[in-house]
Amino acid sequence: MNIAVIFAGGTGERMHTKDRPKQFLMIHGKPIIVHTIEHFQNHSEIDGIIVACIESWIPYMQEMAYRYRLDKIGKIVPGGETGQMSIYSGLKAAKEVYGLDDTIVLIHDGVRPLIDEKTITNNIQSVRKNGSAVTCAPVKETVILREDGKKVGDVVPREKSLIAKAPQSFILNDILAVERQAIADGYTDAIDSCTLMRDYGREIYIVEGSYENIKITTPEDFYTFRAISDARENRQIFE
Repeated sequence: MNIAVIFAGGTGERMHTKDRPKQFLMIHGKPIIVHTIEHFQNHSEIDGIIVACIESWIPYMQEMAYRYRLDKIGKIVPGGETGQMSIYSGLKAAKEVYGLDDTIVLIHDGVRPLIDEKTITNNIQSVRKNGSAVTCAPVKETVILREDGKKVGDVVPREKSLIAKAPQSFILNDILAVERQAIADGYTDAIDSCTLMRDYGREIYIVEGSYENIKITTPEDFYTFRAISDARENRQIFE
């Protein structure tokens, strides 16, 4: 069984939105999070979806699930105080609803709506083969490490550099065990699931994905998503 956990617990302070969190901003008549979920809803190998979002927005998310026929959603649960705790909330719900021992879970940001079918498939295949997957994209510019705040330290070879994206995928029981250990240790603000698993000694395997698979965090990201969406729609019309 393959489950997607979509987490969208943030309020989007860097987006400067006035009346709604960034995951519920509208693009082409749909909230961003609906664009994201639809990729998993429409994927033949995804059996179920759990959504973790801001508690006060759960009724709205339930309405969106009904309106857009997102019938693979098995449960919508409140997010946590950090991204890690929102993911943990979703993972617990996934265990309750779909808790087979060999369940694969794909953890994905609700504000990464440019995920594609191939990347989802490759994540599932990597977990089946290796037990884990982190979606990455090559860097397009030189990466430098800062030294003493102002000086250039090491220059990282570009051919060795990747940008971690999502999904980040695991056997559900494995990631839950690490999450519970981390929380017991007082570690509740990991930057992402890949970092958390690495910190607890787990090997993570790379799945290369599209550079376009951006996370919508700032107004610039929002405009980029809209431009890419427009370009894709135009391509359908004119090709």
